[in-house]
Amino acid sequence: MNMPTQNNSRVMTHSPQGGIRQCLSLVADELAQVKQFIDRQLVTDDESVDALLQCITARHGKMLRPGLILLAGKCCGQITRTHIALGAVVEMIHIASLLHDDVIDGADSRRGVPSINAIHGNEAAVLLGDFLLSKVFLVNAQFQTPEIFETLAKTAVKLCRGELLQNTQRRNWRLDEETYLDIVKDKTAALFGTSCYLGAMAAQKDKAPGRAMMDYGINLGMAFQITDDLLDIIGDENKMGKSLGADMANHKLTLPVIHLLRTINDKDKAIVIKELAGGEKPQRLPDILNNSDSINYTRAKANYYCDAAMQSLTALADCPAKTELVRITGLICTRSE
Repeated sequence: MNMPTQNNSRVMTHSPQGGIRQCLSLVADELAQVKQFIDRQLVTDDESVDALLQCITARHGKMLRPGLILLAGKCCGQITRTHIALGAVVEMIHIASLLHDDVIDGADSRRGVPSINAIHGNEAAVLLGDFLLSKVFLVNAQFQTPEIFETLAKTAVKLCRGELLQNTQRRNWRLDEETYLDIVKDKTAALFGTSCYLGAMAAQKDKAPGRAMMDYGINLGMAFQITDDLLDIIGDENKMGKSLGADMANHKLTLPVIHLLRTINDKDKAIVIKELAGGEKPQRLPDILNNSDSINYTRAKANYYCDAAMQSLTALADCPAKTELVRITGLICTRSE
């Protein structure tokens, strides 16, 4: 995959105004049903456990992944109860991964409030994540279509494989871009792709729209994570609503730093690696990345995947749901929070 290395941080012509929540307003009623479905899964017969579970029910985020399921469903047919259950499953998988990530990264905030591990400790956060995944297994057993269960199971394996691969590559200052993209595809893009694919397939059995939606979701997920990794370095923590700098603190190389280490001279590279090895973000890193064109390069790579996502949507008939998917795609690459 050939990418320009010079100033290619163009703003996409299809970049819309407004936030992702606004784009999901078309499926707001269905998203409310997804939230209710999740909340019903997080009730036990023990008040002390329920008190912990309420930490999750009180923190519904943008609901992007279930939103993609619903929009994909509307693009390809009608929303059914299967879509609502699928939305709950993918969101519970996502929340569980965030709980575990916050423990691994030592994050002290999430969505602008103290993280669950910061409030209740690492053990509680890990166990809450495990509880959510056990509920995923239970809901999966209710699906009548074996393909749904198999697709979700394979996606869960990919997600874990991506996280494991990233963990094995810590402190690998020679990490190449291809391996980084493999990590992103597994740990993030796979769940985006599955969300879009299952949303389409639950609306109709025609494989062609399902494949187009899968391609769309994977490319959108790639752009989302690449942009997220860039913002972990240059973003505003108040706007992002979560602890930043976790990648560097945990010695995880992402695309901006990979490109930087690939392009600077050996002397400067040794200095940057020494600072990164200390687990802190060098104060001058954003300036160094900008001067090396690494920020532009990273933006260009995200734009590449956004364009690929847009191309996948051309296989679908025009409709309001498709319009919102187009708007979401533009927002992903131009996001600053």
